Amino acid sequence: MRFAKVICLATAAAIGLLPLTVPAFAAPADSTYAPTMLVLDASGSMLATDPGGGTKMDAAKAAVRAFVATAPTAAEVGLSVYGTGTGSSDAEKATGCRDVSVLAPAGTIDKPALTAAVEEITPSGFTPIGTALRTAADALPTEGPRSIVLVSDGLDTCAPPDPCEVARELSAGGAEIVVHAIGFGVDDASRAQLSCIAETTGGTYTDAADGKALEQVLPRVSTAALRDYASAGTPVEGTSGYQDAPTVVPGQYLDTLGPKQPRYYAVDVPDGATAYFSSTVSFPRGEDSAAASNGMQLRVYGAEGKDCNVFEHESIVRSNDGVALTVNSQWTGATEKKDGAPTDRCKGGGRYYFAVEWANVADSAPATLPLELNVVVEPGVTDAGPAAEPAPVPFTAPSGAVEPVTGGGSFNVATAIEGSGVYGDTVQRGEFVFYKVKLDWGQGLAYRVRFLQTPGRGLDNVSTVTTTLYNPNRKKVDHEFASYTGTEQTLPANEQALAVPEVRYRNRESAEPEVSDNALAGWYYIAVNVGRTRQDPGAVRPLPIELDLAVTGTPEPGPTYQIVPGSTATTAQNMPAAAPAADADNSTVLLGTGIAVVAFALTIGGVITFTLLRRRRRGQ
Repeated sequence: MRFAKVICLATAAAIGLLPLTVPAFAAPADSTYAPTMLVLDASGSMLATDPGGGTKMDAAKAAVRAFVATAPTAAEVGLSVYGTGTGSSDAEKATGCRDVSVLAPAGTIDKPALTAAVEEITPSGFTPIGTALRTAADALPTEGPRSIVLVSDGLDTCAPPDPCEVARELSAGGAEIVVHAIGFGVDDASRAQLSCIAETTGGTYTDAADGKALEQVLPRVSTAALRDYASAGTPVEGTSGYQDAPTVVPGQYLDTLGPKQPRYYAVDVPDGATAYFSSTVSFPRGEDSAAASNGMQLRVYGAEGKDCNVFEHESIVRSNDGVALTVNSQWTGATEKKDGAPTDRCKGGGRYYFAVEWANVADSAPATLPLELNVVVEPGVTDAGPAAEPAPVPFTAPSGAVEPVTGGGSFNVATAIEGSGVYGDTVQRGEFVFYKVKLDWGQGLAYRVRFLQTPGRGLDNVSTVTTTLYNPNRKKVDHEFASYTGTEQTLPANEQALAVPEVRYRNRESAEPEVSDNALAGWYYIAVNVGRTRQDPGAVRPLPIELDLAVTGTPEPGPTYQIVPGSTATTAQNMPAAAPAADADNSTVLLGTGIAVVAFALTIGGVITFTLLRRRRRGQ
């Protein structure tokens, strides 16, 4: 994705949020979406008649046109095809098994050109799936999350190379190339081969019995491929100790994290300010999702490497479902006065060090993971504004037609929802999908998610469904999960909702985390996850969802922030904000946290709090 520089403004916006003046950080070249290659079968068998009329090739072209028409304009999509250059006689096999053409590399989508290229395809030859996968991979960028969507109506007729072996090549070193396969009217043997390709890379397999089904499935699977989690940020390299840690200013950064290798970063925090530091990793989808337990931890150090007795930990037990996991700290040491004690090295303004470690590592984990870092420094206030609001806002189910949305694959590209309403999406098994809602000071939100009915019942369709709400610092503030068996399931149940109180600066004064975690105006994030099925984790059974969202409260003036030395702002309201996207709806935003099973924090006073993965609802 593309990041705007940190904003420096002086304004009297109603939300009262203004950014701290800091050096601009570079805009990464990463796309908003994972670059994706469509690989289309044009072998001779695609001349067969489709049950809906016309040939199978006609149906495939219609499905590609449907996807192209609905694809995001910023998506990076390419197209390759096999089987168009030869016939299918034995004499032509040697040539036919090399017959793969890249009609368009994975660049910013050119819809007219892709549509025109598809119309020119004439099927005639062999099915070199293994070679086609290698060719598609070569047409993608050389690093970062990438996807291939393969549509085939039969087995590879050219092995070697064996398609599953090629899939293993593509998935080596962290499964950064994910293959999603669609079987178009295939038999059991073809289905097994295509499933192997998808599962080996952490992708998905979907059946399309006929052209009508393919026209529905291809856009859905392709959109899911585009929204694989894409980590992004300004490159930075943390160190193994605090002495030579890089100093990072407010913004978003990208590093690489290895198992049990702490990475240190320095942040300068002025007197009276609060520092927010969060780190996010995304685990690739794998084959053995039940046994993949991973955990992240974060520590804070003061002057001369003094341990400030902060230990925060987040864990997940099914990380191979493609989980995004975040650990973060709201560091308030700079708001405390020095009193001459040895602990002064962890008080007052100065340079602090944040150490991130991938501490608990599953046997099936990759060698390294991309590490996103978010840094915000919030000045002290001269007027904290209205009193805290301890009660969650009430939920009134919205009315009206369902508005279609397509959630993003990460915090970075979360889909903005404008306000109250009913929103519909389709989530693949094993996907985390993100949405975001902007809350001004004085506003709150409440929502619920309905996972609609799908075909199939019993063990074959059992999976876990989850929704999690995060504040602008990517801190988990509410959570709900349940077991889904194919029957409609609402989270939370019994006409309740996940809700936060109206956002007030003084909410942080509360001893209740349900209140204190909601003390920043900005983007609040909603994540929805549908886990993979227990019996057949590689199977794809797309699950339609509906999100009932209610934003309540009237925007009000926020706190008055202190003038920060060196700021060019002409008002006392100076609030830091990072802009993680160049889109118009992402201006002046705060940073947003990850999916976790267990979280606990050791505070400066030595008090331990422990939170199981459950709703933190009052009275429970």
